Amino acid sequence: MHFSISQEMMREIIMDHYQNPRNKREGDDSYQTIYMDSTSCIDKIYIQIKIVNNVFEDVCWHGTGCAISCASTSIMSELLKGKTVEEGNKIIDNYVNMITGKEYDPEILDEAIVFMNTSRQPSRIKCATIGFNGVRKLLSGEDIYER
Repeated sequence: MHFSISQEMMREIIMDHYQNPRNKREGDDSYQTIYMDSTSCIDKIYIQIKIVNNVFEDVCWHGTGCAISCASTSIMSELLKGKTVEEGNKIIDNYVNMITGKEYDPEILDEAIVFMNTSRQPSRIKCATIGFNGVRKLLSGEDIYER
């Protein structure tokens, strides 16, 4: 996907992922799990990853959130599946750079590019990064959800 994309197309992709979320389900006890919430929005999301041989074998999530947090987490779950942890970290770093208005490589972000204007809406940054930040915390060993 090239990064010259219309506002209309961006809205359509976001709404599609919000209304038809990918990988929205609960993983079993073999998944690392983290609970992410937001004080400024309705977001209460559990991010779950399963890494086998340094590869994201699965990425799933469940909970409730606004359109931005649900769509970005849905896109993230698709982006990371099948990638190595190193590739996943590169995607996450580039995504967060894009969201915060820093330099990034649009070519590796695929559908996540639809959030490229989020840096202009500071109140939406936490929503757009909640899933990505959850995976980042899990990768750093921060598994804060007790079953």
